Amino acid sequence: MASTATAAWTILRISIEERLVYRGDFMLGALMRFLPIVTQIFLWAAIFSAMQAATTGNVTVAGYRYQDMVAYYLLTMISRAFSSMPGLASGIAREIRSGAIKRFLVQPVDMLFFLLLYRAAHKLVYYGVALIPFAVVFYLCRGFFVETPQGWVWAAYVASLLMAFLLAFFLEAAIGMLGFWFLEVSSLLFVYMLLSFFFSGHMFPIDMLPQPWAVVVKLIPLQYLAYFPAAVFLGKVQGVALVQGLAVQAAWTLAFFVLARWAWRHGTRRYSAFGG
Repeated sequence: MASTATAAWTILRISIEERLVYRGDFMLGALMRFLPIVTQIFLWAAIFSAMQAATTGNVTVAGYRYQDMVAYYLLTMISRAFSSMPGLASGIAREIRSGAIKRFLVQPVDMLFFLLLYRAAHKLVYYGVALIPFAVVFYLCRGFFVETPQGWVWAAYVASLLMAFLLAFFLEAAIGMLGFWFLEVSSLLFVYMLLSFFFSGHMFPIDMLPQPWAVVVKLIPLQYLAYFPAAVFLGKVQGVALVQGLAVQAAWTLAFFVLARWAWRHGTRRYSAFGG
């Protein structure tokens, strides 16, 4: 146990030091990430103004007021920053194809363990550096947050973000390890990224989908990468539904953890290394 903890700390520390080289990129990138929100603010302002002119009373779209809609897009930026795993699946598949993955077969370092710590280091450095631009953006947009979480809802929101990170990691790791069975997974990865962008709620709140598609989309795990954390923060998921949502998110995370472990175990049994 002590040796495992020491190895984990060493990998995490070295990974953090490596990622600190990109601290300037992370700060600028965090600011640029929110630029599309400007377009969303003008777009939804025009939509709600037109609807307000055609009716009386409070105008909502799928239960979202104008302020809620803009706040939702701001929150999905945070969700996607947690669940985004650029290059993870393609990197695993590339190492399998090139033969470089055999370093994890001959050295006493578990690949999933190593990559998880490496990604955790990336997120720690990213949010540590990007805290200032995030704070500036949310301060300037504070008027869109009519209500903020209270008490234990904050804990539920943080838990949903952490599980979004783990779910995305094990999901993409499992996709990458398809490389043990297929020489090329880039097409499958493209399809996954396309579906993820749409069905995770990053493009729009999935509450806006007509029935039965809204129910179908909420049955798959992609909603937990962006939509669900934002919905928790905005109070769209409360009470029993919130507890059930967190439980289902945890179940999906565990399921993809098991799948990734299974793919690694069975993939390495049939693997033949070529190249460097």
